[in-house]
Amino acid sequence: MLNKLKEIYAEIYSREMFAPTFLGVFINPFYFIRRGLHKGVISNKGYLKGRLLDFGCGSKPYKNFFDVQEYIGLDIEESGHLYKYEGVDVYYDGKEIPFQDGHFDSIFSSEVFEHIFNLEEILTELHRVLKPGGYMLVTLPFVWEEHEIPYDFARYTSFGIEYLLKKNGFEIIVIHKTTNYVETVFQMWNSYVWSNYASSSNRLLSLLKTLLFIAPIAIVGVILSKLLRKNKCLYHNNIVIARKSINDI
Repeated sequence: MLNKLKEIYAEIYSREMFAPTFLGVFINPFYFIRRGLHKGVISNKGYLKGRLLDFGCGSKPYKNFFDVQEYIGLDIEESGHLYKYEGVDVYYDGKEIPFQDGHFDSIFSSEVFEHIFNLEEILTELHRVLKPGGYMLVTLPFVWEEHEIPYDFARYTSFGIEYLLKKNGFEIIVIHKTTNYVETVFQMWNSYVWSNYASSSNRLLSLLKTLLFIAPIAIVGVILSKLLRKNKCLYHNNIVIARKSINDI
């Protein structure tokens, strides 16, 4: 019985980390940023079809959200995270994507561009392996702490990423900001509490600390974000849909 309860909790916890419901307010220390990412991906997933490249796939946390014919995960061997539990299908050298021109109908890349020092070079490669008329869904942070150190190189405003994508051959279809000013401030505070006081290798202890120290702040953040004036000058992530022109061969 105890093992069964542990399995149920592990399943709920895993789901709430990347696809948080309101339950995530109580158990997910990154509720605001993860909820914004999840909503952004779900609302734009219909653009991606056919053979999909998950660029910088890691553990493929969003794979089950997409209805595609083939899902290929690509990542770089030298990075700031471990691959032990990840679903990488193909590795690349950080410069050339090992697929032929126009090989993919769609591209998905979540929280990867900030880890690429030579982003313009890689955008050229992503443009090359995407079919004319194909769509690319990208999420990338504007406000977030350093992570996967030392492979954390940049933050992009909505204007910055739009400029770079257009410069490298993409048309912009959608640019969406995931959180507002209030949500961003409360999330950053909870991230600070988590990393300095609540995080533990003991999952039960982490849960208790989250319930005691993080959940109350998140609840206040949810309420104030509804009551106060909306302002998206400070936000966590950009959600971008870019398209390769049908005329690009």
